[in-house]
Amino acid sequence: MKNKKISIYLQFAHMTSENQIKIAIADDHKIFRDGIKMALSGKLNLKMLWEAEDGKDMMHKISIKKPDVLLMDIRMPEIDGINAIQIIRKEYEEIKIIVLTMYDDQQMISKMMEMGANAYLTKTTDPEEIYEAILTCMNDDFYFNELVNHAVMGRLMQKKNVRQHYGTSTPVNFNEKELKILQLLAEDNTTEEISKIIFLSPRTIETIRQNMKAKVNAKTIAGLIMYGMRNKLIE
Repeated sequence: MKNKKISIYLQFAHMTSENQIKIAIADDHKIFRDGIKMALSGKLNLKMLWEAEDGKDMMHKISIKKPDVLLMDIRMPEIDGINAIQIIRKEYEEIKIIVLTMYDDQQMISKMMEMGANAYLTKTTDPEEIYEAILTCMNDDFYFNELVNHAVMGRLMQKKNVRQHYGTSTPVNFNEKELKILQLLAEDNTTEEISKIIFLSPRTIETIRQNMKAKVNAKTIAGLIMYGMRNKLIE
C-alpha cells in the first residue's frame, strides 16, 4: 500500500498548469474554507477553481465550471449535502466528491458512500490526508480510510442480521470473468491495472463494470463491492 501511495504522488507531482486537478470547496463557514485553501495552496498540482457558501451556490457554480474534485460539507443552507449528492450523481457523474464534515456517525458515512461519495473525511482530518484522498480519488475513484471501512463493515453486519431474520435472497449469478473483475476491484486495483491482469481493454473493463452494477442495482463501485462481500462472492 505504501508503494502504491508513492506511485500516486509521483503520478500527479509534475502536472502542468494546463492539467492541474481542479478543486472546489462547498462549506458555509468561511473560516474553514480559508483554512482548506491555505492548507492546499502549496500543492502545485492542484488548482482552486471556486468556493461556495451554500448548496444552491454550489450547484450554480458546478453548472458553470465543473471541478475534478468537490470538497463538500453535509450540513449547508439552501441545499444540503444529501440532496446535493443525488443531483450531482445524476448530472455530473465524473466529479469526485469528497465529503468533508464534522459528522462521524457510521450510518451517515455508509449512506453517503452508497449514494455516490468517493471519500468521507471529518474536519479534524490532517491536510496531508485530504491531499492524499484527492489524489487517490483521481487515480482509483475511491479513498477508503479507517472511518469508512468501519462504517461499511458495520453496514454489512447489519444487513447480514436482517437477512438471517427474514431469510436470504438469491444472489445474482456473475460469470467467471465478472467475478475476477469484482475480486480485483475489492483489492483496490484500478481499471488500467485490471486490464493488464486479465488482458482486456480499459473500455471493456468499464463496460463490464457498469453491467455488473446494473445487475445488482448498485449506484457506485463501493456498492458493488459491498454486494460481493455481503453475498460472499469475494474475499
